[in-house]
Amino acid sequence: MTTSVLWANGRFYSAADPRATAMLVSGGRIVWLGEAARAPAADRTVDLGGLLVTPAFVDAHVHATDTGLVAGGLDLSGVRSAAELLAAVARFAGSRPVDAVVHGHGWDESTWADQSVPGAAELERAAGGRRVYLSQASVHSALVSSSMLAACPRLDAGQGWVREEDHHAVRAVALGSLSAAQRTRAQRTALQLAASRGVAAVHECGGPGTSSEADFQSVLALSGQGLPQVYGYWGELGAAGKARELGAAGAGGDLYADGALGSRTAWVRHAYEDGPGCGEAFLSAEQVGAHLVGCAEAGVQGGFHAIGDAAIAAVLDGFAVAAAQIGVDRLRQGRHRIEHVELADKAMIARMVEFGVVASVQPVFDALWGGKDRMYAQRLGVKRAWATNPIGAMYATGVPLAFGSDSPVTPLDPWAAVVAAAAPRNPAYRMSVRSAFGASTRGGWRAARAEDAGVLVPGARAVFAVWETPSGVVDGLPALLADVDGVVPQRPVCRRTVLDGETIFEG
Repeated sequence: MTTSVLWANGRFYSAADPRATAMLVSGGRIVWLGEAARAPAADRTVDLGGLLVTPAFVDAHVHATDTGLVAGGLDLSGVRSAAELLAAVARFAGSRPVDAVVHGHGWDESTWADQSVPGAAELERAAGGRRVYLSQASVHSALVSSSMLAACPRLDAGQGWVREEDHHAVRAVALGSLSAAQRTRAQRTALQLAASRGVAAVHECGGPGTSSEADFQSVLALSGQGLPQVYGYWGELGAAGKARELGAAGAGGDLYADGALGSRTAWVRHAYEDGPGCGEAFLSAEQVGAHLVGCAEAGVQGGFHAIGDAAIAAVLDGFAVAAAQIGVDRLRQGRHRIEHVELADKAMIARMVEFGVVASVQPVFDALWGGKDRMYAQRLGVKRAWATNPIGAMYATGVPLAFGSDSPVTPLDPWAAVVAAAAPRNPAYRMSVRSAFGASTRGGWRAARAEDAGVLVPGARAVFAVWETPSGVVDGLPALLADVDGVVPQRPVCRRTVLDGETIFEG
């Protein structure tokens, strides 16, 4: 029997009725919105006590297992030298069994005064002989111990910092050391954390080199089980049919056209400022085109990881190859995606509009690594760094946006993404708080081709979050941006997250 619930005495962020103070939910749908005094009868009433109700967030790019491991493990984001990193490993490893793998994440040598990193033998000693896997902030490289390298015989036992294909091999060993119960526990931890931040859906990005099929399907099995809904994206070239068999929403996500700027493996048109070469190229335009045609035939979304300008250009050339075979209209209907899009110029943005490409982006990348003296500037030089993450320009040009964290690369903190997009380091890329919020909510549903969520209107899915707003409300949303005196508002606090009428977090 369906139970109706009246959510009353609140404030609702809804274009359908901005003055609404109550909302009736039944059968997982919003059936009425308006003034509480005129509300229909309900089986149960929840008094919101004046709190703010908004559409719940969607995180459009996460890695649940890694996120859960970091939440309960070794977080290295605060270390500022090789010595600090080794000390943190020694403290953490001392509480672990001698046969355990030490999983850590988040070190970023670009924030260190001396950017020298420890070698494999040093990590081996610090961990007391335990195998060590420490992913760099970008999760495209890692520091590993000698015994971890020994588990991958083809690798050089002396190298402590592994990148791309070598990293994929070591990562498979590290994640493969988890039992099914440990893996599920980490995934559940990540999804519970997401729900506590007002996130009702996540896009899990997996694929060869990122995770295993078992890992991917384990996350999907948790979807909606008192946790956020999980849309899976399996990034394997030419495997649209396999993605469908695995239960994925799309054959994309971490389908790598290149690497990452942090590890100097993003494929860029001009050489790095602080190292040799132009990064790594993993896909040709012809491969991209063939993959998109296969996705069209299988009826699934396609998508690609592309960070550097050379990689983005190659992917878009692949879109043109596919359009020549199946037509632009059919290609656009697929609502295919590019993840990250960190170094795109105006011509690339125009082509994204032409092909109907969704940009799945992470605004907090700019907050962490943008500006004149951080990682982007070190890798690319100040002029090129200033042009990274043109999220506001993509929005203004008509590129559909979906915001995510790439957690654990950046934390599961959707309000931080809204702030980073509304107040980027390059003011030319600003967008309004309302537009950034839309990309963090409805944009994420639309990126997964779900059209009936992300707004509070009668008929839509009842997917929302309830917020305490200690610094007040501006234009219907929490106050987020610093005022003229530089005072930064307190962040909203999530008190409840609801998915299809069912509470998945209350605090």
